[in-house]
Amino acid sequence: MRRYSTARRLRTGLPVLAAGAITLAGLASALPASAARTGPAGTAAAGYGKTVKPHQLGELDCNGYSPIQQSVRRTMACTDPHGSARTGGRFYDNGWYIGHDEPDLRFLSGLPGSGNDVTWTERLGTDPAQAPTVSSPGHDVTHFLELTAAPWFSMTMCDPLSYPQNPCTPESDANAPGPSCIGVNPNCTQAQAGGGAAFMELQFYPPGQAPFADAISCDNAHWCAALTIDSLECTLNFATCNPNCVEPVNFGFIQRNGVPTGPPSPQLADLQTFTPNAETLLMNPGDVIRVHMFDAPASGGGSAFEAVVRDLTTGQTGFMQASAANGFMDTNVSTCDGTPFNFQPEFSTAGVDEIAGWTALQVNISTEYEIGHFEPCSTVTGPASITLAAGVTDTYWKHCVGAYEMTTGPDGGTNPEASDAPCYPKGDTHGGLAAPNVVTGCDEFYTQNGDLDFDGTPYWADWPTSTSPNRFPATFVQRAPVTVHGADYSQFQFQTDVALSESTCSGPAGPGCAVPPATAPGAFYPYWTSPAPCAWEFGNMPNGNSYGGFSQYGSDRFATLGYPEFESSLFTNTCT
Repeated sequence: MRRYSTARRLRTGLPVLAAGAITLAGLASALPASAARTGPAGTAAAGYGKTVKPHQLGELDCNGYSPIQQSVRRTMACTDPHGSARTGGRFYDNGWYIGHDEPDLRFLSGLPGSGNDVTWTERLGTDPAQAPTVSSPGHDVTHFLELTAAPWFSMTMCDPLSYPQNPCTPESDANAPGPSCIGVNPNCTQAQAGGGAAFMELQFYPPGQAPFADAISCDNAHWCAALTIDSLECTLNFATCNPNCVEPVNFGFIQRNGVPTGPPSPQLADLQTFTPNAETLLMNPGDVIRVHMFDAPASGGGSAFEAVVRDLTTGQTGFMQASAANGFMDTNVSTCDGTPFNFQPEFSTAGVDEIAGWTALQVNISTEYEIGHFEPCSTVTGPASITLAAGVTDTYWKHCVGAYEMTTGPDGGTNPEASDAPCYPKGDTHGGLAAPNVVTGCDEFYTQNGDLDFDGTPYWADWPTSTSPNRFPATFVQRAPVTVHGADYSQFQFQTDVALSESTCSGPAGPGCAVPPATAPGAFYPYWTSPAPCAWEFGNMPNGNSYGGFSQYGSDRFATLGYPEFESSLFTNTCT
């Protein structure tokens, strides 16, 4: 059952707040003229209905390793794939391991529509009034940008040109992979592999470290959000992957007018795509928001997935539709060419088996915090530069020096991390492109795509301990999701793929496969807490049911999946 968007009549809300905003005027003046293009909602993208060749800049590979195209934004929070039996279930992109850490809470239901129509309500987290400190791991003043690069909500999308390269029928459980195709199994056949699948993450970005194009924030005062869809250009059982476009990503900020800031497709994305404008929905810390994700009538005909974010505190609404008319494209596994495409939800229900066959997590309808991407530093070393567009460059640094850098010896060699890049000093304005960054630290995206020695802030007890900010931020507070007719999901499950990134983890329940990671000097891992039926918090909260804290993530399923992943048993959702 489809729900129709009310965003178009609700979008006339309060004006966007400007306090602490990125210096967009300065960034816009630095952009080439061809990048500053927008159009009225519903107009067809350039090349609509035609095959599009990749440009020199874009997002053909979310991880930044395409040899034929330079990524415009290399700090993308990408979907984590699992690999094949040949690689022990780990995924490598052009020779680089690109896994990271995703503690997840997924919701399940057999109700028709529960896999393609979901509504979430939450209060956004709030940072302490004090600036972050970086000298005492486990005891520092901490802001959300240090804890999570992108909290997100998810849904699996139908994409016949994504793994396993099979046709798919939108909103159909017939797309689910068969039992022999769950996890790493060389006996999986094309007929059993399920429909082609992409993975949608509606990502939220914390304030404090702009510009968004090569950091993680829209500005210093607001949360912002984007609709992202990752596909995987690999054939069945990962027999072959196209190294030129392994993980293409479509990206569109949530906009008050629904118009992408720039081309959203992997082939054509440019600096404008990743630069907020006056129509980007900016949300204040502590605001209560409602998110509706569903299949909607599409501009240009047919249907397409749409995400609507309504800020109940300010009255503002933003939305983004993953439609061909909006410039979204799927990607050819052989050529990396794009074709304008209406992405639609993959499944009817949110059952245990209704998952994408290539993602490391077993997910469809989930809430998650992307962690393991930030390490505070006293100083940063090893300056380098990155090109964001023609004539637009920025300086970053490669290495972290300070109390959190626990690994002995330099990056590389026996150290699992090749570098900490990108790193930025406190006060950095990126050549006038942003307000001064609030903390010195490294985002750890440019090489291994994660904190593989687990010495950053997320693995210390620096997480929220209260619903009000103290030394740590105030926690997010979420209501469990509802689906069609306001029905609750009947079950939930905790899971994390952190063990994939543990260099000491090998074999079923092998040594070094643990939550927290055995090598984490802070010996901490954030966990979910339910302070009341239907309510959820995340971090280090002392109230309510913590489901065992660290142990809530259950046991290592290496023996059945072929790669390390911790999953709990299924719990009954007592919302009703």
